Amino acid sequence: MKKMLVIVGILVLSGCSEKEEYQSIVLEQMKQDKDIKDYGIEPEIMTKCVVDTSSNNMPGIILFDPERRKAYKNYAKMLDLNKTTDPQKTLNELRESFGDAKNLAEAHSNYVESVVECMSGLVTGGEEKLKSTK
Repeated sequence: MKKMLVIVGILVLSGCSEKEEYQSIVLEQMKQDKDIKDYGIEPEIMTKCVVDTSSNNMPGIILFDPERRKAYKNYAKMLDLNKTTDPQKTLNELRESFGDAKNLAEAHSNYVESVVECMSGLVTGGEEKLKSTK
């Protein structure tokens, strides 16, 4: 029984590390996004929303599912594409990691749609809060 708990604990922790890596890269991008600054959205709140929303459309069911862990790694790598020394090589690796170019495009679309959805929701929610305080 103790061995099972240890194994489950290790799986949960390792699943968390991939998600945390993805979150930190998303946060870095949110801090640099001009629209987020212009609308006065907190980068941390936007990051949580984007990670949660994009995670809903990732493969795997739960955090420590190997497919979900792989998805978090791939998404993090996808978002860091502009930082690599050889973008073409990294792009080829991403295509392979995601299965093909179509799946990579779908993942990118999932991320972008999550950003738009979250920004829209947070801006609308912020405007509604302002109206209710007046």
